Amino acid sequence: MILGEAIKFIFPAYCANAAPVLFGGGTPIDMDRKFLDGKPIFGKNKTFKGFISGLLVGTFAGFLESIIFPGYQMSLGFFISLGALLGDLAGAFLKRRIGMAPGEMLPIIDQIDFIMGAIILAFPFFELTLELVAVIFVITIPLHVLTNFVAYRLGLKSKPW
Repeated sequence: MILGEAIKFIFPAYCANAAPVLFGGGTPIDMDRKFLDGKPIFGKNKTFKGFISGLLVGTFAGFLESIIFPGYQMSLGFFISLGALLGDLAGAFLKRRIGMAPGEMLPIIDQIDFIMGAIILAFPFFELTLELVAVIFVITIPLHVLTNFVAYRLGLKSKPW
């Protein structure tokens, strides 16, 4: 039961996080500007097209869940998706600060930054238990690694992470 609830809750974040791989590219969100430390703010892989596509796809997933599951708040998909994308940007920001290039892997952060953002933005709208959050983390880390490897093998990503 808790596994199903965890998947139902976090599914819009998964969709929002995956959509930029399929629909992203183009102009970077930071417009190639540098932060105070002289390093890129987010890097070339974080684009407007990717962010917007992620928000639309994740929100649509939440909309579908509101139709399928009685009581699921239609707006929840938007907040979970927005949180996932902001969390991913926060992870990219952190990676740039420590000198990592776009596309380099930072274990654990790469797997949980979007989940943390989704949980933080959903918190005011959804009753999250510690058990639900724990299950989300336990299933997300290996699932994220697996889906990234599959995307790499399909030629959708240049690196398997």
